[in-house]
Amino acid sequence: MERCLLGRHRLHRVDHSGHLETKSRPRRKNCVTETTLPTVSAIVVTFRSGPALKECLYALLADGDVSEIIVVNNGTTDADLDWLRNFKTPDRCRYELVSGHGNIGFAAGVNLGARHAMGERLLIINPDAVLRIGSVRKLEEALSASTSHPCLVGGKLIYPSGDEQRGARRELLTPWRAFVTFTGLYTLESMYPNFRNLHREHDEEPESPVPMPVISGALCYISTTDYTAISGFDEGYFLHVEDIDICRRVAEAGGKVIYTPLASAMHYGSTSKVSVSFVEWNKAKGLARYFRINSKGLIGRTFARASLLFFAPLLIGRSLAIRGVQHTRQAIRELGD
Repeated sequence: MERCLLGRHRLHRVDHSGHLETKSRPRRKNCVTETTLPTVSAIVVTFRSGPALKECLYALLADGDVSEIIVVNNGTTDADLDWLRNFKTPDRCRYELVSGHGNIGFAAGVNLGARHAMGERLLIINPDAVLRIGSVRKLEEALSASTSHPCLVGGKLIYPSGDEQRGARRELLTPWRAFVTFTGLYTLESMYPNFRNLHREHDEEPESPVPMPVISGALCYISTTDYTAISGFDEGYFLHVEDIDICRRVAEAGGKVIYTPLASAMHYGSTSKVSVSFVEWNKAKGLARYFRINSKGLIGRTFARASLLFFAPLLIGRSLAIRGVQHTRQAIRELGD
């Protein structure tokens, strides 16, 4: 495994068995005020992420509360890898590239990054998400206000259009809620409350941090101590559902999951150059695993066994339909221009 560390604009390479002669906690002072926040390590797991990754990293640098950036490279082009190796940060922000381990999945990638992190806090952010300046401070305020441990805080996700993106506010996943959501039966919710959508981005937005059953792994924040205490993400989830799982485990450990609308990131989504079927197949596998672990009773166990065959074609077809609509709308806008 190759590790590239950048400090004071010098690039150092250390092989997997080597070590850095000096690995002190990054020194930092907040550039917004003189108030010192806990040191924050941003973890970005990338896999063929494209140009959005550069926007992500530059946005992290723009927020003076980020004291360390760790990029876990699960796979990229030679040109992008060369760019990552030469990415420069100011003295206040330590940078490390972890590469050469192959595509180990998102959950395992975050855990790998966390093992390299030196910050007191972990900011987990997708490579296609652009953090709004000041968001780290708002995430820390929400975390510090909680007396429950472990505590996991999620921020707001925004489409490039400015609308709130689904995923950052969700109900706890159950077989029934998954069935209602992925089949579209949630449209009956206004008449039948039991047909409640898993996604709650259309609910009235709170003005301050609030408890939330599930937040998004695309933008979340947790103390390093709490992350270690709950053993991080479950690496049995390759792509998707790991955030639902960790939210459940935080709650089961007596902790709290919090959503704050005061911290946000613009999330492109679907910038990775992988097929729809690959993404949705792994999502279906994640759902099947989640239900297999958490379902109780005969009905729950039966649903868990059948869920992979049920969800895989449904999710792939649904995703293709959504992308088709998006491409059509984009073409219409371009014709209008």
